[in-house]
Amino acid sequence: MKNLLKAALLVIFMTMAQTSHSRDLAGNSGLTNRAETMDAAEAQKLTNRLEEIKAMDKSSMTRTEKKALRKEVKAIQKSLDSSGGVYLSVGAVILIIVLLIILL
Repeated sequence: MKNLLKAALLVIFMTMAQTSHSRDLAGNSGLTNRAETMDAAEAQKLTNRLEEIKAMDKSSMTRTEKKALRKEVKAIQKSLDSSGGVYLSVGAVILIIVLLIILL
């Protein structure tokens, strides 16, 4: 029974690894992360623009101008954000914990 369980887990893990690898090779090359394509000069330019916006005197601006600045700041921060983290679902975490308990 224990050998059957180990063999089944091995097959499941190999299948998961194979599908994720094949997904990477399956033509997603056209979709690149914005942070990967941004060079240092462009990032510095955007950072300088953020500093300029922070240093502005916003008391004399109208409501629509302030709103436009907020939208610009959000867009710049989104383009500079390079989190690129790995996200695990709750089900995957539970599955990993259960498998660790079983195998250890």
